[in-house]
Amino acid sequence: MQPPKPAVAATDETEVVSRAQRGDEAAIRAIIARHNRRLFRTARGMIRDDGEAEDLLQEAYLKAFRSLGSFRGDSSLSTWLTRIVVNEALQRLRRHVEPTLGEPAAISERAGNVVPFPFSANASLDPERSVAQQQIGKLIERAIDELPDDFRVVFVARVLDEMSIEETAGLLGIRPETVKTRLFRARRLLREALAEHIDPAMSDVFPFAGRRCERLAEAVIARLKQEF
Repeated sequence: MQPPKPAVAATDETEVVSRAQRGDEAAIRAIIARHNRRLFRTARGMIRDDGEAEDLLQEAYLKAFRSLGSFRGDSSLSTWLTRIVVNEALQRLRRHVEPTLGEPAAISERAGNVVPFPFSANASLDPERSVAQQQIGKLIERAIDELPDDFRVVFVARVLDEMSIEETAGLLGIRPETVKTRLFRARRLLREALAEHIDPAMSDVFPFAGRRCERLAEAVIARLKQEF
């Protein structure tokens, strides 16, 4: 009887990718768990719908694992995965163009898709603080949802995903100067809507962890088993 495989080391990306290419479930789960939060933020920030963003992320993972053999390490795995998510999101946005984007009726309709704002374990000990954080989070997510598409995508990449100007420009196929301009305008619009409340709460926007993370991993694994 062979000994069990060792746990996937968080720092050994090459080994994790190699194992995932061979269909190793532990490696696939490790990749999903490691990148879920960032990739879901990217998808959710672009698509503006919680359920569709999760569906998009699942499809993006499937595309990634099916083509993992083409990953050569020219960029980080995180950047490579993000590019797949962004491309999938852009395709969906092109298929669902909203001509009334920004008009009051469209904004009102989208308000129901706002993701509940998470709060820390410490916050749960302070009910008033928890309620305040939830309210701020809803305002932030709604304000991000209402940004024009071009501004919103850049904002998600630069602020939520903490990508550099050069990475964002390369990912979206635009000039670094354009990234700076769009980010500046996005920040201005958000500050007008939220004033001083945006920065303290930004780190917890669009959460994706726990059971939802596990459920997504199970769905991806189930579908990949049919192909390996």
